[in-house]
Formats: sequence, C-alpha cells, structure tokens
Amino acid sequence: MLKSHENPSKPIAVDLDGTLVKTDLLLESINAYLAQNPLRFFKLISWVLGGRLLLKARLAEKTDLDFTSLPYNTQVLKWLHEQRAAGRTLVLATASHRVLAEGVSQHLGIFETVLATDGDTNLKARNKSNSLVASYGLRGFDYVGNEGADLDVWSAADKAHVVSSSRALAARVRSQGNLGEVFDPEHGNTIHSLFRAVRLHQWMKNLLIFVPLVTSHSWTNLTADWRAIVAFVVFGLTASSIYVVNDMIDVTDDRHHRRKRERPFAAGHLSLAAGWLLWPALLGVAVTITMLLLPPAFLVALLGYVVLTLVYSLFLKQRAVVDVLALATLFTLRIIAGATAISVPVSFWLLTFSMFFFLSLAFIKRFSELQTARDADYRGQIRGRGYFHTDLEMISSLGAGSGLISVLVLALYVQDHDTAELYKTPELLWLACPLVLFWISRAWLLTHRGLMHDDPIVFALKDRMSWIVVAVLVLALALGVVVG
Repeated sequence: MLKSHENPSKPIAVDLDGTLVKTDLLLESINAYLAQNPLRFFKLISWVLGGRLLLKARLAEKTDLDFTSLPYNTQVLKWLHEQRAAGRTLVLATASHRVLAEGVSQHLGIFETVLATDGDTNLKARNKSNSLVASYGLRGFDYVGNEGADLDVWSAADKAHVVSSSRALAARVRSQGNLGEVFDPEHGNTIHSLFRAVRLHQWMKNLLIFVPLVTSHSWTNLTADWRAIVAFVVFGLTASSIYVVNDMIDVTDDRHHRRKRERPFAAGHLSLAAGWLLWPALLGVAVTITMLLLPPAFLVALLGYVVLTLVYSLFLKQRAVVDVLALATLFTLRIIAGATAISVPVSFWLLTFSMFFFLSLAFIKRFSELQTARDADYRGQIRGRGYFHTDLEMISSLGAGSGLISVLVLALYVQDHDTAELYKTPELLWLACPLVLFWISRAWLLTHRGLMHDDPIVFALKDRMSWIVVAVLVLALALGVVVG
C-alpha cells in the first residue's frame, strides 16, 4: 500500500527485463528462434550485424513468446498490484521491442501505458530517461529497475525502486538520495543453479559405460579400468552439456510442467546466455579429453551420441514411438561407448537386452507424463510430445511387453555358450532373470498406481528395493565368477 511520503499522482514506471520478469525477452526471442531451427543461426548473425534495433524488430516478427508462462518476479508483481489498487498509474517502460512489451502488458492487465523500443529508438538508459521525462517531467514519476543501465532513469525519478541483490548497486542509488523499495530478484544461488542445470545426479546413467568392463571380465586390466573411468567422466560432461541444451530448447514447455517449471532456465534462475556459453564449454572439454586419452572409436561413439541427442531434442521428441526408440538407443550407445573405450567386442545379446529394457523405461517415462496430464483433466495432444491422452493404455501395453522381452533376451544371453565360458558356475546367472522380471514388473505396477517419478532412473536411484535388486544381482555375478 502507499506510504505517507509517496505521491499517488505520480505514475510508477516499471522496467521489464530482469525486473518484472526474471529473464531477458531479447534472449528469450533468440533462444526460441534458434530452437525452432538451429540453421537460422546464420540469419541471426546478419541481424546482429545490422544493429540491435534490427535484431529486436526481426525477432519480434519471427518468434511467438508465451507471455503467460514467463518467470515473473512475484514480489514485484504483488507490490505493483497493491500500488495499482491504491490508485497509482503503472507504466511499462522497457528496452524490449514494443510487440513483446504489449504482449506482457495485455497478459498482466495492470499497465495503462507502454513505452518500448520501436522505430529508430532503443529505449534503454538515457533514451528511456528522456522518454519518461518528456511524458511526466523531471521527478514526475517513480521507477523500478534492476541494473546499472537504469541509473540514468533513477536519477530522473522521484523514487528509485531497485530489484537486485547487489549491495553496491543499492548503495549507488541511495547516494542519489531517492532510494525507495529494494526487492529480491528471486534468482536463488547461482552456483546451486549451475549444479542443478548440469544434473550431476544423472551421471549415474553413465555407469552403463562399465557394463562391457564387467561382462568381459576385464576389470583386472588396469589400463581398461583407467580408460573406463575416463570414459565415464567424458560421457558425464557430454550428457551435462546436452541437458543444458535440452533445457533451453524446452524452456517454454517446461514452464507449463508442474515440476520442470522449477528448472534453472525455466524459472529464470540462470540466464539463457549462461546456458549458451556453458554447453559448448562442457562439450569442448569432453572432446578434448577424448582425443588425448581414449581410442578414436570412442570419439565416434561419443559424437554419435551427441548428434542423436540433439536430433532428439530438436525433432524426434515430438514424434510418437520414434522418441522412445531414440531414448533406448541413447542408453545402448553408452554400452557401445564403454566397449570402444576398453577395445572389447560387445555381445549381441547384451545390446538387444539393452534396447528392449530401456525402451520399456522410456515408455514408463511417457506413461507418467500422460498420466499426470490425464489426472489434470488435460485433453488432446500433450504439449511438446507426439502423444494424446487416449494413448495411455497402448503405451502401457508396449512398455510392459518390451520389459518382458528384455527378460527373455537376458535368458538367452545367460544360456549362450560364450557366456557360460566366462563363469565357473554359470547357473548362478539364472538368478538375474527373476530379479529383472521382478524389478520391471514392479516398476510398471508403481507407474500404474501413479507412484513413479517421471524419470524412472531417478526413481531407481531413490528406491531402496531397486538397490537391493542390484546388490543381489551383483552378488550373483560375483559368485558365478569365483565359486565353482
């Protein structure tokens, strides 16, 4: 509500990027433009060379941002609603293009006037200050901003409201003698957000790299052990790079998801610019390590993983059935990469088992998403996917069937003559079949009950029974090697 020293006749001008929203609409537009087609990068460069005004105008024309799901600063928005209820006039004053600014204004419905970049004027810093002074006079308005570029505007305002965690910036505004409210930008801890963005916990999926080391009984070879460890780290860096790319591509869809909306880029905790710097850095380190320490065949497998993942993120994930086949292939590529890292052949049975097993997990992932949508009474095609709410039963049938086939393939692998020669007591390997059958059946049962995480790997990492199954399976394999 109004304070005693505030003048209700003076409007409150509000910055948009980094102030009203925790992101930058120019970066959002660039990200959306490239996510639709990465080859547009060259057209984007030509606009950049033409100047910021041309860039903003072309992006406003070519992209369609979802203003309903942007990460708005809730504290600022709540305060603005209170001020408007108390009779204050609100003005949206932003360097974003007018098309974008008006989209935000129409969605929020609290601004009476929009001042934005248009024509020959980039409404930033001094230009914004001049425009506001021309409209309302010197000291004739209050201003809410978030960065050093707003100092020109704050100096012309009656009250300077700051949205920043920078004490230095607040001190500079205070030295002008007109500091008003100071708001938390709600970005959270940057280091924590970076760790969340690279998803270190997902590196557990890359333990598949060690499967060929175990199944070929090469763990006594120190060179093979070392190469497998390096390959694990390389795949982790690569996977983290791809997760960052995927999150930026999916940023709009994630904002409509009850859990994914809290991801760092979707929530505005990390800048999209940081993401576009982070992912090539991670990938560059991974490729460099590979070229220095691992066989050329591993580099081929790694690049195949990168290409398929990017194609999946950009195109395949919107295609029904093709998407889950791609996911299963990506898991299987980890096993192939592990074999190339230590230069051993990989069993046909192992690859076949991997494809069917991880195809079942991919269907669990899609089933969970569709089930969540159905529980929310969502009808039609699921946002960002190639499935409809009516596909739930078919996905369940295909997924459970794939899991059962994987157990059959595992049985054939255990019975294989070449496999038996690796173990003193190969009969102990048969225990793997009921264990995997139990785990996959239980996973689908929990999925139908709505108790499955939408990422079954994350579920397995947190599930005590899954760890028990893995422990018994490893024990059976170990006893099969040493007991005889």
